Amino acid sequence: MKNKRYMYLDSVQHSTLLRCLVEFKNDLVRQGRTADIVDEVILKVMNAPVKKLRV
Repeated sequence: MKNKRYMYLDSVQHSTLLRCLVEFKNDLVRQGRTADIVDEVILKVMNAPVKKLRV
């Protein structure tokens, strides 16, 4: 059984996370390593639903 993890990010954190993942993927490609799993994580972060929370 897979456990789900939830992260609540604001727009700045979301864009920073995506930028870091893309940079990490580019580093892996430069090293000649596979970056398939990073691609999957990038897609999940990009397609994550938006939920408004009351603080």
